[in-house]
Amino acid sequence: MHVLQNQRTSKLSKRHAVDDDGRERSRLFRRGLIPETRPQQILALATFVNMLGSGVFMVSAALYFTRVVGLPLTQVGLGMGVAAGIGLFAGVPVGHLADRRGPRGVYLSMLVVQGVAMAALVLVQSFWLVLVALCIGELARSAGGAARGPLVRGIGGAHLTSYRAYLRSVANLAGSCAAVAAGFAVQLDTRPAYLTLVLANALSFVASAAIIATLPPLPPVPALPTANRWEVLKDRGYVAITVLDGILSIHHQVLLFALPLWIIGHTSAPRWLVGAAALTNTALVVLLQVKASRGVDDSVAAGKAIRRSGVAFFIGMALTAAAAGLPSWLALTGIVAGIFVHTIGELWHTAGSLELRFNLAPAHAQGQYMGLFGFGAGLANMVAPTVLALFCITWGVPGWLVLGGVFIVAGLVMPYVVRWAERTRPNVEQPA
Repeated sequence: MHVLQNQRTSKLSKRHAVDDDGRERSRLFRRGLIPETRPQQILALATFVNMLGSGVFMVSAALYFTRVVGLPLTQVGLGMGVAAGIGLFAGVPVGHLADRRGPRGVYLSMLVVQGVAMAALVLVQSFWLVLVALCIGELARSAGGAARGPLVRGIGGAHLTSYRAYLRSVANLAGSCAAVAAGFAVQLDTRPAYLTLVLANALSFVASAAIIATLPPLPPVPALPTANRWEVLKDRGYVAITVLDGILSIHHQVLLFALPLWIIGHTSAPRWLVGAAALTNTALVVLLQVKASRGVDDSVAAGKAIRRSGVAFFIGMALTAAAAGLPSWLALTGIVAGIFVHTIGELWHTAGSLELRFNLAPAHAQGQYMGLFGFGAGLANMVAPTVLALFCITWGVPGWLVLGGVFIVAGLVMPYVVRWAERTRPNVEQPA
């Protein structure tokens, strides 16, 4: 009798435990803390691991090449710039390959190539071998980004908008953790410490590939009979949106490149604000990106979000520019306000940009369309330091306002270009 009673009690306890676990998972789903499906969770984990390793390397790359490999800083800058430029051209052709062969396998292969190229940096000592390894890594990174696009779309399901925003929050969280980890190595400032960071990045690519391998295969979407092999290059509306988005994407470097130089060289704001600015921006993106993306689920809403972002960028840059010549506490207040407004613009721009790059691309050509969009964003990142140095640092306050005006114009024009792109887009009818 006691045995039967104990068995019933045990079963009831297990049932309540399962129910409690189910309710807890349901709460986590509703709050957007974890994705709903296992494939979405797998891709999010792979994203975190990948960005954790990449963030560690980005923070410490220049120090590794100068202090461990022994290259002059000019060669380091030249090598990284050339590699980034060459890498831009891999997106469209490899994206097309992912469209035809399936994105999971192509993306997995590119992660492995990145891991091998990164590991090779531990062995090479000459500038030319470093350049080869960097070029291979950048080609694989650009190609992997194009292949990842259709993978995200296929896995995102009915809640693609919120899932894309979730992945960006995960990537920013990983970047913050990477900055902390790299900070310890930089503090040690030893050869083993820098070698550990490079090897950790190489292992992160391999680990991400192993995680992606657990995803179920995602079959390619059959192309329409009327589809052109390189149709993205003939889609004038999408090309125009890519150009406008590339101009607006320069804003990513405003807080990272222009603001530190502005704070230290042109204002009386405290220097600790340089680190606090990046930390504040990252925290706001992690916490608010999913919320900012709600309702941005079609092209019209995306165009309006980007229009708002252009205005926010102008206001944020005007507040930052106004800090020049002010007392310390007023300069601090103005720059902090500028950081908050600029980050709000970043949230709106990201939500709209992600929606446009996916929504206006035919289902059977997601890879090559992602490749072109990635080309625009990558080119913007390459030219951003030069543009920002010329406008914001050399020209000063007028330069901040002029560049902010460029952002406003690009944002205001975007909704009209979006409507034109929808009217002229090829192969509108897509197979299920």
